[in-house]
Amino acid sequence: MKAKSFADRIADILIEDGLLLPNQLEEATAIQQKEGGRLLNILTDKEFVTDQDMTFSMGRCLNTPAINLTKLRVPDEIMSLVPRDMATANKLIPIARLNGKLFVAMADPTNVLALDDVKRRTQLDVVPMIATGKAVTKALAGMNHGGAKMADVMRKVAEDVAATADVEVEAKKDNEQIDLDRLAHDSDDAPVIKIVNLMLVQALKEKASDIHIEPFQRSVKLRYRIDGELIAAESPPKALQLAITSRIKILAGLNIAERRVPQDGRFRIKVTGKEVDLRISILPTAHGEKIVIRILDKSALTGSIDEMGMDQGTLDKFRKAIDAPHGMILVTGPTGSGKTTTLYSVLQELNNPQYNIVTVEDPIEYELAGINQVAVRADIGLDFSSALRSILRQDPDIVMVGEIRDTETADIAVKAALTGHQVLSTLHTNDAAGAITRLDDMGIEPFLISSSVIMACAQRLVRRICTNCRQEFTAEPEVFERLGISPDDGAVFYQGSGCDRCKGRGYLGRVAIIEALPVSETIRRLIVKRASAAVIKNQAVSEGMKTLRMAGIEKALEGITTLEEVWRVTAEDH
Repeated sequence: MKAKSFADRIADILIEDGLLLPNQLEEATAIQQKEGGRLLNILTDKEFVTDQDMTFSMGRCLNTPAINLTKLRVPDEIMSLVPRDMATANKLIPIARLNGKLFVAMADPTNVLALDDVKRRTQLDVVPMIATGKAVTKALAGMNHGGAKMADVMRKVAEDVAATADVEVEAKKDNEQIDLDRLAHDSDDAPVIKIVNLMLVQALKEKASDIHIEPFQRSVKLRYRIDGELIAAESPPKALQLAITSRIKILAGLNIAERRVPQDGRFRIKVTGKEVDLRISILPTAHGEKIVIRILDKSALTGSIDEMGMDQGTLDKFRKAIDAPHGMILVTGPTGSGKTTTLYSVLQELNNPQYNIVTVEDPIEYELAGINQVAVRADIGLDFSSALRSILRQDPDIVMVGEIRDTETADIAVKAALTGHQVLSTLHTNDAAGAITRLDDMGIEPFLISSSVIMACAQRLVRRICTNCRQEFTAEPEVFERLGISPDDGAVFYQGSGCDRCKGRGYLGRVAIIEALPVSETIRRLIVKRASAAVIKNQAVSEGMKTLRMAGIEKALEGITTLEEVWRVTAEDH
């Protein structure tokens, strides 16, 4: 009888533990026979099994203990035992030293050559442990201990600056590759380069969406926007204000001599093997130039609308709308509510060689393969309306308009939806019904709106409770009263108590809550009669629509967010 392969043994363990279904294994095996590749990689790529479950099962099969590096803080003296180049080449990281033994976390503990290299270098017995490849790569990038290092560098630089009158900024070579994995560990760079590098590393480590560098009379304030809230960080010395501004301008290809007018630019960095786009905005203020860096991490985009966190009923309505051959889908919400990210997820779902997809954006946030993206250039007269008019002569199937800002753009977009195109766009209104009445306010005829709009969605982002410190709690009666719901005896709510992983905030990451309003025949008649947003909303609720507040309360009952978050981001249902 033929002995089972390593992959087959792992698959047996996954099925035995209830982590993989036999039909999923059959599907993965069929893909392997048809397209080739490693079976275990196919199981994780298809998301039949999580990386963590795969790692633990491999550990069981190899009789090697598994370790979760995200919950571990490795001291610098342990990290320094293995040279960084050796650790990176072999995808391993030292985690502890005990009784003459060095415990090493590895993505592949069967790599005996790597273990021999470490043993020769450290003169210690090496005990391998297994961890996910992503966790090892992240730990190697120095992202688990950036905060303390940032504070140390800031203090040292402040001392250096006190002893030095001038700071020079090196010009970036045109072909320079900005690799943060290397830059975060460089020790020979000029102080200003070191500070800017560490600001970027810290922001990525904290999963920040923006970096704010704000000049004041006697100080420079550094803040990160994490999960929608601005958090103060260790600030650089005032003496380096001009040098930091110049360094960022050089990276973004901006004019370092011009300090009187606002400037915008962008550049790309590489960190943990993936590319991240940074968008720079510089604004002259009373005490110098204020810099905001928007971090655009393409890996944060959800692969499909299934991963957006909608309940099954809302997801079915949403899918029906995007599968329609023509019509307009509107996504509404305030700035920073994830509207564009939702549209990008829809575009990725629709991205197919048989469709010609064109977008017009201000500016292009994420560059997507297979999609034609046009950036608005107001300075040369290329605005939304003129770009959209030209796009419609390009034989498009699907058009995305970054934002409908004026009557002309709204008119062209509506007519494009009526003439057989699928149009996706955003508006700034408070709820889904408000998007329909806003088009009426802009001067679009109600009969055109009723025929073109097939769905309007409102969206907000709520903070996720940290799963590491999540605990049950009893909500105060006032919270139920504010939310307009009656306390249910069987309902259980959660909150985060705060831990090292979430930096004591009790929240880690954000999730979207979506109010999806499909335009039914009854709602079409209401639109033609110019009914108010409240009347349209009430009709949609009677047809089964979940309002933002309803969707938020469901997320709170599922233990994903808190009632306070729901109350903070949603308005009362009238």
